[in-house]
Formats: sequence, C-alpha cells, structure tokens
Amino acid sequence: MIYQLTNIVNGKTYIGITACIGQARLKSVKVRWQKHVRRALTENLDWNLCKEIRHFGEESFSYEVLEVVRGKPEVHARERALISSLTPALNTQ
Repeated sequence: MIYQLTNIVNGKTYIGITACIGQARLKSVKVRWQKHVRRALTENLDWNLCKEIRHFGEESFSYEVLEVVRGKPEVHARERALISSLTPALNTQ
C-alpha cells in the first residue's frame, strides 16, 4: 500500500509504503505514521521528514492512502514511480 503524508502548514509531502493490516487501510497508515513520529522524536535522524515532524509537530500532518498495490516488487516500483513524478520534498535527505 502506498501512502502520502502532508504537512498541512506548508504543503510538503512524503510518499511511503506499508503493509496493509487486513481491510483496515487507513489504520495501517496511522500505525506507520506513528512509527515515523517515534523515530523523529527519539532517534534524532537528519532526514527531511523527521526534521519537519520535530519543527512543526505531529499535529501538523495529515495522511492518506494513495494506492493499494499487491506484491513487494510491484509496490516498490510504483512507489519509485510516484516519487519520481510527484517529487515529494520530504522524501529527500
């Protein structure tokens, strides 16, 4: 499953993938989002997404499912294609 995080303050986005837990697609993205937040707050990573979470706070983000893609190679290929075409600012380091 491919998801998008959006900083609602400045419009910057991040595209990622996660496994879908049953039919609860949005819940799966929420769990993945919580992992992003935890890493940003505890690991002091210098990634753009982590810096945005620390600067703006987790409440400044929304998340959504973009596509459901089956198969690991297929989902990775589609994620790369979306990142290439949409150029999300927060996918860079």
